[in-house]
Amino acid sequence: MHNQQRVLFQGDSITDGNRGRDADPNHIMGHGYAFWIAAELGHAMAPTQPEFLNRGISGNRITDLQARWNEDTLQLQPDIISILIGVNDILMSIMKPGGFDKIAYENVYRHLLQHTQSELPEVQWILCEPFILRGGHTDADWGGWQAAAADCAAVVRRLAKEFNAVFVPLQDVFDDACAVAPASYWIWDGIHPTTAGHGLLAKRWLEVVQNSPARIG
Repeated sequence: MHNQQRVLFQGDSITDGNRGRDADPNHIMGHGYAFWIAAELGHAMAPTQPEFLNRGISGNRITDLQARWNEDTLQLQPDIISILIGVNDILMSIMKPGGFDKIAYENVYRHLLQHTQSELPEVQWILCEPFILRGGHTDADWGGWQAAAADCAAVVRRLAKEFNAVFVPLQDVFDDACAVAPASYWIWDGIHPTTAGHGLLAKRWLEVVQNSPARIG
């Protein structure tokens, strides 16, 4: 058992942030939005000392998350789980016949949530909306990417409602930011945020989560 509130970030390279793979606290959260959130809340909530864990792995799809879920999630016994996953599912399928398989994505995602709730019935969910901007990876078939991203986001929104999770919308905040600076300023290759993009992501996460029943602290 643990006394501190334990918050786990799960996902792909956006969450990974080149995090350290050992116990060195100087690198353990990586250099992305998860680090930003942990820094903000870790400082603000110091009297209660919340614990933040990052298990994002670059390149992961929803099936990769499923394959390592027991070790990288259930065994950690988190109180809150934040998930951002989906852009690699789109990337790996966009050029294939039939494109992004939203049904398979939803089925695996739902199974993860169901299984976790049976093992950790008190866990609170934060489901983050996958997002893209035009440039780099997405330029070759922007229309296809937009359609797939919309399908992917709709699945996450639906699952958030089904599992009483906090849904963090992200596509709109990146779209709106493009009125201030070009897409490449926020997401350098259509998929991976820049430092400014991670700041944008973290700010939206904090706004939504800290005004929800899943708030930390």
